[in-house]
Amino acid sequence: MTETKVPSRVFAGAREDAASAKAGISTPQTENPAYRLAFQDMDFLLREDLRPVRFQLELLKPELLLDEAHIGSTFVFYGSARIPEPAKAQAMLDMADEEHRPVAERLVAKSRYYEMARELARLASNFPRDETGKRHFVVCSGGGPSIMEAANRGAADVHAESIGLNIVLPHEQAPNPYVTPSLSMQFHYFALRKMHFLLRARALAAFPGGFGTFDELFELLTLIQTGKVAPIPVLLFGRDFWERAINFDVLVEEGVISQRDLDIFTYVETAAEGWAVVQRFYQERGQKNPTPPE
Repeated sequence: MTETKVPSRVFAGAREDAASAKAGISTPQTENPAYRLAFQDMDFLLREDLRPVRFQLELLKPELLLDEAHIGSTFVFYGSARIPEPAKAQAMLDMADEEHRPVAERLVAKSRYYEMARELARLASNFPRDETGKRHFVVCSGGGPSIMEAANRGAADVHAESIGLNIVLPHEQAPNPYVTPSLSMQFHYFALRKMHFLLRARALAAFPGGFGTFDELFELLTLIQTGKVAPIPVLLFGRDFWERAINFDVLVEEGVISQRDLDIFTYVETAAEGWAVVQRFYQERGQKNPTPPE
């Protein structure tokens, strides 16, 4: 038998059929929306009863992109979208009137967390690839401003790629300029965005923040508390802020959480301290790379 090359496929690809469909003849039948290919019909895809399909697509697309980018694990950064870098915080204070000055002063005080997040991202981004070429502790933020920007900026400082998981909001929110374009993703569903924050997370840093930060942080604390996910290092930056905002001891005293639940997270005050906690966590478990067993 002579050597024969067997074709990899015999059906036309979806891209080819899509091009052919658009180049078709125009008749009353072909012009009617019913004739559109289902995957080219936005009216169809955006129907209320297609929500399960949109859920699936929004789960699948980021997963494929991150797999193709050889990202084995991430270091997730949560924090306020309202804490600017020190110079901008000072400029806000200089322009503040008497009514808004107290808040501006507090933002200046918290602006140190911008530089802290940036430094931690630099440390994480220098972690080497594993023997299969996968990258670990890849910086992942919500893709927005302030603390999120600081995280992506820290990765950019050391020429490392970083992820931004943005969300569609009523007011426009563009990704910060430090997110790697090919890893900048946009979500419609908050639930799926939060899932992607945690699927590859092998360490998480929570900086002072508001409703969004609390929502995302407490979801992870609950997942670890209930055993739905294996423990990972959870760093709370700024003990003074967290203890003023949340009285965890009262929750223990009231019996609604246990004393051991307080071991799920660690208070830290500097980037170096936070990175040391992460390194120690995996060294004590004898893991070379931060990927827990399935």
